[in-house]
Amino acid sequence: MAGSETRTSDTKPNDDDVAADWEKMVEDSADEEEAKSAAERALNQDEIDSILGFSLDDLNLVDQNGLRAIIDSAMVTYERLPMLEIVFDRLVRLMTTSLRNFTSDNVEVSLDRITSVRFGEYLNSIPLPTILGVVKAKEWDNFGLFSVDSSLIYTMIDVLLGGRRGTQTVRVDGRPYTTIETGLVKRMMEIVLNDAEQAFRPVSPVKFDIDRIETNPKFAAISRPTNAAILARLRIDMEDRGGCIEILLPYATIEPIRELLLQNFMGDKFGRDPIWEGHLATEIWNAKIEVDAVLYEDQMPLRKIMSLEVGDTLMLDVKPETLVKVRCGDALLSEGTMGRIGDRIAVKVAKPLRHSRTTLAMFEQAGAMSGRMEGA
Repeated sequence: MAGSETRTSDTKPNDDDVAADWEKMVEDSADEEEAKSAAERALNQDEIDSILGFSLDDLNLVDQNGLRAIIDSAMVTYERLPMLEIVFDRLVRLMTTSLRNFTSDNVEVSLDRITSVRFGEYLNSIPLPTILGVVKAKEWDNFGLFSVDSSLIYTMIDVLLGGRRGTQTVRVDGRPYTTIETGLVKRMMEIVLNDAEQAFRPVSPVKFDIDRIETNPKFAAISRPTNAAILARLRIDMEDRGGCIEILLPYATIEPIRELLLQNFMGDKFGRDPIWEGHLATEIWNAKIEVDAVLYEDQMPLRKIMSLEVGDTLMLDVKPETLVKVRCGDALLSEGTMGRIGDRIAVKVAKPLRHSRTTLAMFEQAGAMSGRMEGA
């Protein structure tokens, strides 16, 4: 009995040790699995930006100094294209109405900024995931780029598919966009591009068509990396949700209308002032011009001209009935016969005046319009 009691007391601590060892092994295995899953988990865009200390909202594409200022010194800034800012202001108003009708929600659109950037630098700064639309401008025979960030994509999908209002949109990372999501975003792009056509119409008619949809910026190269471009960033808010749309137009794309974009905005007619047009037409109509009656023209050697003396006679190869040319500068107005009225030489018009495309009726119409505007 004593021996058996001794064996029982000796084996009891061993069982406790074994249980403790098994418990420790289970905990170590759980820690290893947790560490392994944490190592294998992919980081989302917000975590990547936090690690790198990068924030898209803090990105300043305008502040350039030092070597960057020297490199970009030849770039043309958008401030030298005043009509372009008016076009985008008009686009904001049109988009506000169109997107409200599209989403049946309270949509607010605002113009964040317009900057000049290098095309390659812009592609490298696009946060992923995103949807890029390569846009073809037919009349300008060139391309532009339409970018929609992920927050706006998921917000728009949530609104269009009946998501709850007032809830924060959850962004799904690590997977490509589905066909339905891409199709809905493409519809939104078409609406915005239609508004862009209307915004540019007073300056220059243009048709924007979506050439293709890309999700990788490398496949959306429409210009050389060093080429300059105009970047317009539009903010779209739907209550506490929203995102940004970016429209990029290389300078080569807007080159056909560059002269029009250099104009200043005056009046309510989008760059046209009827009062000034009428006043200018009236002043031109009342302007005095110098008219010459040319009897004869000939070419002579310089030696003969230099040898002319007082009393020499120049023979003109004309007859009394020869018509005299009536000119204003280098422009031939009419022809007539030379005569005499009293003690003055006169020219009788023998052929009708040469009329230009600008007629008197146009001046009278502009003058009447000016009078109505001043009366109002």
